[in-house]
Amino acid sequence: MSAKKRKLGLTGKILIAMVTGFLFGYLLREIAPDSQFVKDYISDGVLHVVGTIFVNCLKMLVVPLVFVSLVCGTCSLSDPSKLGKLGGKTLAFYLFTTAIALAFAISAAVIFQPGAGGQLTANLSYDAKEAPGLADVLISMVPTNPIKAMTDGNMLQIIIFAVIFGFAVSHVGDKGRRVAALFEDLNEVIMKVVTLVMSLAPYGVFALIAKLSLTLGVDKLKDVFMYFVLVLAVLMFHGMVVYPVLLKFFSGLNPLMFVRKMRDVQLFAFSTASSNATLPVTMETAEHRMGVNNRVASFTLPLGATINMDGTAIMQGVATVFIAQVYNVHLGFGDYVSVVITATLASIGTAGVPGVGLIMLAMVLKQVGLPVEGIAMIIGVDRLLDMVRTAVNVTGDMVATVIVGKSEKDFNEDVYNDSEAGKTKGLEEQLSEKSA
Repeated sequence: MSAKKRKLGLTGKILIAMVTGFLFGYLLREIAPDSQFVKDYISDGVLHVVGTIFVNCLKMLVVPLVFVSLVCGTCSLSDPSKLGKLGGKTLAFYLFTTAIALAFAISAAVIFQPGAGGQLTANLSYDAKEAPGLADVLISMVPTNPIKAMTDGNMLQIIIFAVIFGFAVSHVGDKGRRVAALFEDLNEVIMKVVTLVMSLAPYGVFALIAKLSLTLGVDKLKDVFMYFVLVLAVLMFHGMVVYPVLLKFFSGLNPLMFVRKMRDVQLFAFSTASSNATLPVTMETAEHRMGVNNRVASFTLPLGATINMDGTAIMQGVATVFIAQVYNVHLGFGDYVSVVITATLASIGTAGVPGVGLIMLAMVLKQVGLPVEGIAMIIGVDRLLDMVRTAVNVTGDMVATVIVGKSEKDFNEDVYNDSEAGKTKGLEEQLSEKSA
């Protein structure tokens, strides 16, 4: 009986790490609230080091994984029209879901009025960074130095170069086939490294959540409690209702299987609050758990991690109405339409810019004549919401990948319907299999 007993999976281990990390941080904060030792040696010491190393391990894989995987995918697309069709479908779906997210967010904020009766209790200030213009965005998409683009982690430039490089490889005959075979082998090696890093996830997640619980006080929630709850509710609705409905409508696949297989990715995204850091896990899941061919996943997922920001769009929609209500500024129907259009297009225009969510929000507020200083009210709780909206963002990336993969017939439905397909084994299990 004990031999048949199933080992605790990665999802269970991460959940345990999150709960114990939260409790550890909370208890430590209650027992020693002003301890310099706790701050210097536990919060900024052990927890910071372990958590940062884990996130760095994930980020370390992003650039080589995206470049190698995208070259592999493009090599197999000798017809340029197919690549254009793939890109068109992906971009259209991302813009469509972003518009839906904004519409739901604005509607919810208008109905529930999170900022009604609110009063500014302090002088607020926020220094809004300027978003790049359309011409600058188009020019900056093409790298002048591909190596520098990889060093800086500029995803759009890496995608452009990888597509051009992969297309060239597929059109130089036997030499190209040898290069393609090399990249296929490299892709397998990188995926194995992803598996090893995922085995360390519980320790990294524990450190990240413990530090967050230790340093983030709940007092910041008091003034913006209704805003926080409303954003959280719309995020959950979009992630758990809208995406499964779209998946069922466009692909006919079982959304419950999708939700089940997305748990690891969502937990990674929640813990790291970074779509790019989660990208190695997302791509591994798409290919081995969801059954999407590398030709599709290698293109849709890096692009989605860069420009698909449904979670951020929800925050912007609710935040815009919240700030308008606090400042007692009336927004008409035309203003709301302007918010939807501006934020949807800005999700592409500001791709790759640090602090993109708040830059986009500043653009939206300026568009409808609201004070940008209002952003200062919501910054205090933005870290918590950022974790949830990152999980929503990566879910949207995966939904698009599965739908586009199935429509392009680059999809294995048997793998998708197999609940055990591609399950990540623990490091101990892999080593014991090797020794056997």
